[in-house]
Formats: sequence, C-alpha cells, structure tokens
Amino acid sequence: MPVHVLDHPLAAHILTHLRDQTTKPATFRTLTYQLGLLLAIEATAEIETEAKTVETPLERVTGRVLTHQPLVVVPILRAGLGMVQPFTDIFPDVSVGYVGLERDHATAVARSYYCKLPPLTGCHVFIVDPMLATGGSAVQALDVVKSHGAVAPTLVCIVSAPEGVAEVEKHHPGTVIHTAALDRALNAKKYILPGLGDFGDRLYGT
Repeated sequence: MPVHVLDHPLAAHILTHLRDQTTKPATFRTLTYQLGLLLAIEATAEIETEAKTVETPLERVTGRVLTHQPLVVVPILRAGLGMVQPFTDIFPDVSVGYVGLERDHATAVARSYYCKLPPLTGCHVFIVDPMLATGGSAVQALDVVKSHGAVAPTLVCIVSAPEGVAEVEKHHPGTVIHTAALDRALNAKKYILPGLGDFGDRLYGT
C-alpha cells in the first residue's frame, strides 16, 4: 500500500507540540492547521496541470495551471473538521462533503450518524481524519465515497497506526495514505501509541 509519511523538519516540530499533553486547545488548533497545510500540499502534489500562456510585464511565458478536474475534501466528523481549512485556503474551488462517524469507546467500532456529499464522479477526493487507529472509520468513509462515485480516493491523516493501515489495505487495496507519522501500535483500548490522545477532545477542549 502506498503510505507516504511526511518528511519535513517543520512537520516534525509541529507534531511534537501536538503530542505534548500540555498544549492548550487554541495552540492545538493552530498547529493542526499548520500541519494540515503541509499535508494538503503533499497530498495534492500529483494532481494534473495544463499549459497556459500569460503576459508578464516584460514578455510572454508559458506556465502551468491546475486543470478543471474538481477537488473534494471529505472530513470524517468531528475531528476531521480541523483539517479542512488548509484545503479550502489553497484550493478556493474545492467542494466539501461530510461523513459523520462516532467511535464507541467500549467497542472501538464507529457508528455512522451523518452523510452529506457533493457529486464525486470525476473528482479528486481526499478523505481527512487526524487519527488512523483501527481503520474502521476510514474503511467506512471509503465505502461511502466510493458508493457515491469516487475513484481512488486519497486518505490524509496526521497520526497513523500500523493496524489501521493494514485494515484499509485489507478492504481497499492500493489506497494512497498521506500521514505525518506512522506510530508504533494500538494499546488495549485501541488508542495509538505514542499518539497524542483523543484528537477531537484536544482540538475542541471537550
């Protein structure tokens, strides 16, 4: 499976502060945006461009611009919302869909409670969720977007566990995953180690 781990000094710096349990929610949100921006740039590095000729103040030059193939970012609610703004900031025409999945803390199984998606056929689709732990939520989200016409959607995460990566590969072979960290393992409660705790709780102070 193509797993791309973000390799950048700034990403490592930001991730360390996200892991720090003393980081307050306001700072945590800022760091999430910054790391999300780096991931958004990395995840979209291979989208198509086409030639365009423009006039500079001095002469004509042919450069490259993005094609008109639509981009869609789909956060897995609620924590995935923290990774949406980087995509909308650098791609103003991006559409946003939503998949609501809530993890049962007793069983670690995700429950679906909401789905609202734009047309996905012919689009570049990026599913964003900060934590790829068991992989259950990611698999469900991939099921949903593919059932709505997405082809080869990309998964963008901040921290991933090997178990989650394996689960995605089992159900959706070949899915491209962009992540800032591939951590050691899950603990008995299905939390990522070393991880950074419950991302949604830390993001929103709940």
